[in-house]
Amino acid sequence: MKNTSQQILIGLGSNLDAPICQINNAINSIQTIQTTSLVKQSSFYESLPQGPQDQGNFINSVILVESALSAPSLLAQLKNIEQLQGRIKTRHWGERCIDLDILFYGQSEIQIQQPDLTIPHPQALLRDFVVIPALEIVPDWKLPDGTTLNRYRGQCLQHQLRKIQAKSP
Repeated sequence: MKNTSQQILIGLGSNLDAPICQINNAINSIQTIQTTSLVKQSSFYESLPQGPQDQGNFINSVILVESALSAPSLLAQLKNIEQLQGRIKTRHWGERCIDLDILFYGQSEIQIQQPDLTIPHPQALLRDFVVIPALEIVPDWKLPDGTTLNRYRGQCLQHQLRKIQAKSP
């Protein structure tokens, strides 16, 4: 466990079993993780699936949390939440009731390369359903190369992103 808190961006997505409820339930669970607190939450966005197109559209959101947990410890907590909510992986980029990804852990200086954890998330800057919601809550977020997240706004793959009206927790 780290002695100081870090600001962390977490991506949330769901396209099964009442996706908005799934995301809200995950956010509520994240708020119960020791030494971790919710700072901000983006709006909800509907998007086409990243993977196979024979599945329903996804609902996505990004949250900013502050946590004293190390990235691997936080990842373990997020995987536990996914399991408790019934996530079963049936295929790569397939349908899921909940998907929780650490997108960025701290700003600019933090990079992690481990077998089960890469930070920044390797696909984060390519996905409009990550970049647009993240910019909504952290418009000046700095990346490890010193640039800002805003630089990638127009460079993402398009998933017909659409902001939706939904109640957050």
